[in-house]
Amino acid sequence: MEFGSVPEDEAFRGEVRAWLGAHVAGGVDRRGWERTLGADGWIGLGWAESGYGNRTCTLTQQVVWAEEYARSAAPPRSGHIGENLLAPTLIAHGTAEQKARFLPPVAAGEELWCQGYSEPGAGSDLAGVRTAAVREADGYRVFGQKIWTSLAHEADWCFVLARTEAGSRRHHGLSFLLVPMDQPGRIEVRPIRQLTGTADFNEVFFDGAHAEHVVGGEGNGWRVAMSLLGFERGVSTLAQQIGFAEELGRVVRDAVASGAAADPVVRARLVRLWAELKVMRWNALRTLGNQAAEPGAPSVAKLLWAGWHQRLGELAVRVRGAAASVGPADWSAAAPYELDPAQHLFLFSRADTVYGGSDQVQRTIIAERVLGLPREPKGVES
Repeated sequence: MEFGSVPEDEAFRGEVRAWLGAHVAGGVDRRGWERTLGADGWIGLGWAESGYGNRTCTLTQQVVWAEEYARSAAPPRSGHIGENLLAPTLIAHGTAEQKARFLPPVAAGEELWCQGYSEPGAGSDLAGVRTAAVREADGYRVFGQKIWTSLAHEADWCFVLARTEAGSRRHHGLSFLLVPMDQPGRIEVRPIRQLTGTADFNEVFFDGAHAEHVVGGEGNGWRVAMSLLGFERGVSTLAQQIGFAEELGRVVRDAVASGAAADPVVRARLVRLWAELKVMRWNALRTLGNQAAEPGAPSVAKLLWAGWHQRLGELAVRVRGAAASVGPADWSAAAPYELDPAQHLFLFSRADTVYGGSDQVQRTIIAERVLGLPREPKGVES
């Protein structure tokens, strides 16, 4: 895909807009919404080679779908982890039996997934995983803790990176396991309340949880896990930027309404944010479908959007002035508090440069894998 040459598919765009216009409504049940998407063939658009997708769409049409979905203010997705992370990983590394078992329920919106990677002490440094899995006759028993697990409280399954070789270190001896979440007494999910007052992330404790399926073979978990991280940024990045554009537009309107737009410094920051967002879009289009040839592309994209989004959040509260310190409803320590969009943007974006690989880790990847600089010292292991 050449820079700036992505064609529009107006017929398909019209089909998408018509469907979303007829189906999107406020207050829908998120799990029920996934089933609606699956029933009408809107999950798994890029799985054509697997035989388990719904509609067969080109890469351009996948971009159209993602962008129109974002523009329509459709409900947040609960199934994106299964669709965009697990499914491509199974297509690349799973057995025929695993694909047949797990891909159809994801495509139908029937089974939801969460990602069991990060742990206390093994977040950005994923090779520090300590969660262990002990082999049994019919699978594995998993012991350990995961943290910052998005949507674990809703998920039916979790793909877990665990150490299956006792005494192994770093990226050796790891396996990629598929763990059912409905195991009372063996799996405990504890929500983590964030600055925003919401709890989308969770701690997950495994106390002998059973896992029957291992993807890619025992001991190959690091290779599978790294492959999955490559799927984490793609078409969805362009949809994310549609949301960013809407947030930027709201900040501009707030700046005009409050009079902050008369400040030349504020105007300069708004123009810079607009220009940087355009650059991010063209960079995403340039690398879309070609990230294998540019190993640093996902890290560059993460650095660009994470810092940009934080700066937007900071400006969102600045242009509001003193009004930014007052909530839309009475705040009370005894109850969850409400935030207006600018306040939510400012507080939630504080985490952007940490989750999904911190800025420091992204810079290290670029330095070592792209620029060929000496590897960062990891310390001496005993």
